[in-house]
Amino acid sequence: MSEATAGLRQALLEADEAAAVEETRRLLAEGTEPREILESGLAAAMSELGQRWNRGEAFLPEVVAAAEIFKKCSELVEPALLSRDEKKAGHRVVIGTVKGDLHDLGKNLVAVMMRTAGFEVHDLGKDVPAEKFVEAARDLGARIVGLSALLTTTMVEQKVVIEALQEAGLRSAVKVLVGGAPVTAQWAAEIGADGYASNATEAVEVALGLVGAGE
Repeated sequence: MSEATAGLRQALLEADEAAAVEETRRLLAEGTEPREILESGLAAAMSELGQRWNRGEAFLPEVVAAAEIFKKCSELVEPALLSRDEKKAGHRVVIGTVKGDLHDLGKNLVAVMMRTAGFEVHDLGKDVPAEKFVEAARDLGARIVGLSALLTTTMVEQKVVIEALQEAGLRSAVKVLVGGAPVTAQWAAEIGADGYASNATEAVEVALGLVGAGE
């Protein structure tokens, strides 16, 4: 883990918005690689906060506040990522957190990383019903539909979306990528998804492979 981003991680863990924004801007100004800021700084801090939450060492207001700060800081980093990344995938992606699930931090990170790889990402947000995924995939001519689920109780909605795409006659035209804390490669195979990723970096790699395979 990079020492250069230690201050940013600490600011995020303390939910100190002013300090986090200042650190993000300082790192960018000093020429720190945008991907390092995102992964070693912002994402690492949120991962640590998530572990604290699981251990009962962090509380909901802290997590919510940190997630909002993460979003603001990642918006500062994204233009730098886009300007430096040379890969141009050029395919449309529809992404969202499935119905019943209000978690979107991981999904937001995946969206940012996919944009840096050249994908045209359309983020539907959280608590997205199957019909909305279908509508967006059809209207936008999406090549990939990304489905995030952070709760075991909402994982089944990933299957519901895949079935809805099938019923709408769109399944053969799109690749479905699934992910989220409780999601596994085995689950992805069971529900007929085309790909699974355990983190944002892997999601980009899998997505690039899926559109490459479809050429």
